[in-house]
Amino acid sequence: MNNYVEYLKEVFSEFGPIQPRRMFGGYGIFYKGLMFALVADDTLYLKADKTISPYFTDRELEQFSYEKQGKAFKMSYYMAPEDIFDDLEEAKIWADRSYGAAVRSKKPKKKK
Repeated sequence: MNNYVEYLKEVFSEFGPIQPRRMFGGYGIFYKGLMFALVADDTLYLKADKTISPYFTDRELEQFSYEKQGKAFKMSYYMAPEDIFDDLEEAKIWADRSYGAAVRSKKPKKKK
C-alpha cells in the first residue's frame, strides 16, 4: 500500500475505519463494504450522485474520467476538496456525503 493511501486513514479517522483495496491500477476506498472514494495517481476522488454533485461542481472540482479505446468515460466521482486534508471534521462531512451517495446507488440484490 502506498504512503498516500495510508495517509488517507488518518484523514478519515473522524469518519471511521476505511479499507483501501487495490483495483484498476489505483485503490478503491471502502467503508462498511461500500466504495465511497477512489485513488488514481495519488489523487483522491469522492463518490457523488445528483443529490450531492452540486457540492463538487460549485467548487469546480474535476470529475474523474478515464479513456478506453479512444473514448473518454466519466464516473460518478469528483476530486476531493483540498481543505479536507487539513481539517478532519471537514473530511468527515465530505466522507459522510460520499458514503451516503454510495448507499443510495447500491443496487438491491435480486431474489432467486
